[in-house]
Amino acid sequence: MSSRENILQAITANKPSFIEPPIIEMKRAVLSSTEAVQQFISTLESIGGKAVIVEGVNLIRENLQLSRDTGAYIVNTIPMLGEVNDEITTATDAHSLEPVFKAYIGATIGIAENGAVWIYESEMKNRLVPFICQHLVVCLDVNKIVPTMHEAYSQIDVAKEGYGVFLAGPSKTADIEQSLVIGAHGARSLLVYLIAPVLK
Repeated sequence: MSSRENILQAITANKPSFIEPPIIEMKRAVLSSTEAVQQFISTLESIGGKAVIVEGVNLIRENLQLSRDTGAYIVNTIPMLGEVNDEITTATDAHSLEPVFKAYIGATIGIAENGAVWIYESEMKNRLVPFICQHLVVCLDVNKIVPTMHEAYSQIDVAKEGYGVFLAGPSKTADIEQSLVIGAHGARSLLVYLIAPVLK
């Protein structure tokens, strides 16, 4: 018997028994909507990001304009905030996007348990934008936060577009000499605006 056959025979003889996957009860409410929002904020802050609840989009528009007034390359992909950067398409290359200082992008859903947001490719206009910018600003409807990833997956359509991503916090790594580096392979900061209805 060859070495290959011996190895395959040993693997077959030691194969673990089949275990039924756990049944996850999706109907049970894990958190109230208010609790989910608070957990999202605290979880995001614990991983280096920041979340702010705002009424409507006026404050975001003002901050976007202030950012543009500095002369830095600011990208906006959200029509309700004003002028969108139409020069950016799915075909725009990394060299052209390298100067992006700050990017404003919409998200579809937020997840309380890990502080992540789901972003479709159409919301970012180009797959590189959320990762190549120095600072990332995400806008999300405060009512679109769910407690768990299970609920998030039940509400998004992963086949809707060619690309989408769960994104959580700014880029961080401590692999090299155990020294924490921010922005090594993505944005150096993440600010999530949780947009609430305007109170009258």
